[in-house]
Amino acid sequence: MILSADAVKGIARAIGFDAVGIAPAALLSDEVNHLRAWVAAGKHAGMGYMARNMEVRENPERLVPGAHSVVVTLTNYYNSSRQAEGIPQIAMYARGKDYHLVIKERLHALLQQLRELAPGMEGRCFVDSAPVLEHAWARRAGLGWQGKHTLLIRKGLGSYCFIGVAVITAEMDAYDAPFTASYCGTCARCVEACPTGALSPGEVDARKCLSYQTIENKGDYPEELKRLAGGRIFGCDACQEACPWNKELAEHSVADFRPSPEAMNLTAADWQAMTPARFKALFRDTPLERTGLERLKRNLG
Repeated sequence: MILSADAVKGIARAIGFDAVGIAPAALLSDEVNHLRAWVAAGKHAGMGYMARNMEVRENPERLVPGAHSVVVTLTNYYNSSRQAEGIPQIAMYARGKDYHLVIKERLHALLQQLRELAPGMEGRCFVDSAPVLEHAWARRAGLGWQGKHTLLIRKGLGSYCFIGVAVITAEMDAYDAPFTASYCGTCARCVEACPTGALSPGEVDARKCLSYQTIENKGDYPEELKRLAGGRIFGCDACQEACPWNKELAEHSVADFRPSPEAMNLTAADWQAMTPARFKALFRDTPLERTGLERLKRNLG
C-alpha cells in the first residue's frame, strides 16, 4: 500500500511533533564515510559504539527489512528560562523528563496509526539510542541543515530540537527533497564560543567537548577542561547559545520537558551534600539519572 505523505504528516503533527519530513529509504554512504574518517581520527573519544555497526548506519534495511520510507520528526525543547549565575549548570535538553522516553512514546503512537492505514506495515522507531544517523536523515527529509556546531538547524525552530526517526516498509506518494543549502554563511559564532576549542566548522572533537566529558566520560575528567567548563556539570549549550538562528524562538509546549524549580536551583554545596535517595527523587526519568550522582559530583569545579 502507498500512503499519503500529507496524511502521515497530519497524523504526526496531531500527535504533537513540531515538524515532520519523509525521505525514501536509501544508503547513507557519504555520511558513513565521513563518520569513518571522524572515528579514525580518534574524535569519538571513548564512545566505542560510534565505531561499530557502520553497515547498519549506512543501510536502513539492516534495521527494518524491506524499508521504503524514513519518517523524521522534530520536537522543540527550547525554554527561555535560565539558571542563576554561579550555580552548577545543566544543559537545556536535560532539564525535564528524558527525551528518549517522551519522543519514543510519540513515535510508537505514530507507528500505531500508520499501521491502521497500512495493515501489514512493519516499522521501528529510534531516538538517539541505536545506530541511526538522525541528523543525516533529517537533512534527507528536508527538515534543515547541519550548522557549524554539527547540530541540525531549522528556520523557526533553531537547533533546540529532538530528532525522532521511524523506518517503515510502506511507500509514500511523495517524498520531501533533501535539504542541501546552508544558511550559516560566514558566521562562526558557535565555533568561537566553544569554551574548550572542541569545534571546527561542521565537526566536533569529543575529546575536548564538555558534553562528552560531563555526560559520557566514565574515566578521569581532565582538570584543564574542567577549569574551562564555567560551572557546567551536565552538557554544554555554549555553541547553541551563540547561534543567531536560536534567537527569539518559541517556547516548547511539552509539559514533560518543564524543569523542576528545585532541581534547577541547586548550589554546588547542595550537590556535594546530595544523597542517592534525594538524587533519585529529583532526577528520576531524566537524562541525569543515567550519568549518575557520583559522576555529577566529579564534574563540579
